[in-house]
Amino acid sequence: MPAFNDPTHPTAPEPVPFIDLVAQHQTIKEEVRAAVDQVFETQHFVLGEEVDQLEAEIADYCDARHAIGCASGTDALVLSLLALGIGPGDDVITSPFTFFATAGAIHRVGARPKFVDIDPVTYNLDPQQVEDAIDENTKAIMPVHIFGQCADMETLWRLSVRNNIPLIEDACQAIGAEYRGRRAGVLGTVGCFSFFPTKNLGGAGDGGIITTDDAEIAARLKRLRVHGDVGGYNHVEVGFNSRLDALQAAILRVKLRHLEKWSEARRQNARRYSELFRGLNLLSSIDPPVTAADQRHVFNQYTLRIRGGMRESVMQYMRSEGVGCAVYYPIPLHLQKCFEYLGYSAEAFPESNRAADEVLSLPIFSELTDEQLVRVATVLSDAVSSVTALQFPSGGNTERKAA
Repeated sequence: MPAFNDPTHPTAPEPVPFIDLVAQHQTIKEEVRAAVDQVFETQHFVLGEEVDQLEAEIADYCDARHAIGCASGTDALVLSLLALGIGPGDDVITSPFTFFATAGAIHRVGARPKFVDIDPVTYNLDPQQVEDAIDENTKAIMPVHIFGQCADMETLWRLSVRNNIPLIEDACQAIGAEYRGRRAGVLGTVGCFSFFPTKNLGGAGDGGIITTDDAEIAARLKRLRVHGDVGGYNHVEVGFNSRLDALQAAILRVKLRHLEKWSEARRQNARRYSELFRGLNLLSSIDPPVTAADQRHVFNQYTLRIRGGMRESVMQYMRSEGVGCAVYYPIPLHLQKCFEYLGYSAEAFPESNRAADEVLSLPIFSELTDEQLVRVATVLSDAVSSVTALQFPSGGNTERKAA
């Protein structure tokens, strides 16, 4: 056996993590430390000037008139529903193919999630099915800008106006995404964002923000986040405690200055994957994400489809080779036990079911090196070839070109 330090002894390639928050932190840690130290110097930890400044900067970034910080992206959804008067007996149309918080927030205010199926290409709400689902009980539409690409907001906005119901953007994965030159957060009545650490703009814990152009809605959101208090312990309604911490705001203000650079790096990584997949002859086995011509995708997730029922085997192979990957989302919301009471059949939303069976997300964080991107693509190709050979041992072309 060769010695461990023998240069002729082959070594395993470095693993490629699904996300690497440490790599990002290393590029800005002095800025972050200075911002945190300043908060400790002031000893102002909840709301206050740091939060005011972040709200102003996010409003400017999204081109919104108002931004209201809160404790999480989930709270942003709940507060928005409450501010718009959504409650028991109301239906809110949304997607069954998204993170649980979207429908969970609707349920939490006493309303009923009303699911419609998704577009198979973008994974966003299918506007025609939204139109077909609207009835007298529908009190809001809540599209999700899934994975960092906006839903078809012009069509949804027209439905909103025609039926006099608000449009709540779940933009928790999509800060900086654009639809026809306008940013997520100003495409509906309100926009909801999450600062969970793995988001494109992530904090050092939970946090969220809501954008709107409506001054009355903004005022109500501000009092709902502090127990319905309008000042001086004068509570005009029952809200709850959903205040944004000053430490989170200070860190997010630092990161916001870098967000455009990071978003462009994610987009460049997505373009590089496309080049590599073509070179590896993978496009007969996978469907990479598609960016609509009038949109700016910010790739909170880089999510593709693995055809032929191979997803689980491909994912296991990649993980065994040290390449991070994940499934968002393996169980559509209409199949979750807690939503059985809604009465949907298992087959009610075939495109959501199919997506849940086929999607796989690859590393897309902005600090990925080209060597890592090549490694991910090559291992994916090897995985597809290996699984195909097992499924079809007597046929099938498993050859691939060099990257």
